[in-house]
Amino acid sequence: MTKRCGWVKMNNPLYVAYHDEEWGKPLHDDWKLFELLCMETYQAGLSWETILNKRQAFREAFHFYDVQKIAQMTDADLDRLLDNPDIIRNKMKIYATRANAQAFLAVQKQFGSFNDYIWSFVDFKTIDNEILNYKEAPTKTELSETMSKVLKKQGFKFVGPVCVYSFLEAAGLINDHENDCDWK
Repeated sequence: MTKRCGWVKMNNPLYVAYHDEEWGKPLHDDWKLFELLCMETYQAGLSWETILNKRQAFREAFHFYDVQKIAQMTDADLDRLLDNPDIIRNKMKIYATRANAQAFLAVQKQFGSFNDYIWSFVDFKTIDNEILNYKEAPTKTELSETMSKVLKKQGFKFVGPVCVYSFLEAAGLINDHENDCDWK
């Protein structure tokens, strides 16, 4: 029998697929890292299931996360998205997506890639935590607090330490799969 982390909602195929195919796998593609960072920012104050269920709509609304196109979106473009019932219609989060695209491009220019930049915080190696029960996993750490401050200085929005920690887990910089999970 397959064993997954206790947080996986088995009645939602998107949740199961996200756990099995994405969460915690080391990610090195700039485009996918940007999408994942955006998804984590949308989650602030909401459930992950809500974000997963709206993922495709977010992709369509934001040019399938073409960072260049997002960085050039006008206020009018962003305001139109506030009428889209298929996404989270929070003005600050919508506008943060553009700000994050602009900051992302600046990081790429300065460091060569967002991947190199973000993975440098963990010396290019996944931090493997020994998690017995997902309820015991931290929601933030000294690392995520440091990264949050640095990302904010770079111009990123909605990147508090909890959001950053979730991003680190999701992108595989931190492995918080439970020890008895088949995907550990």
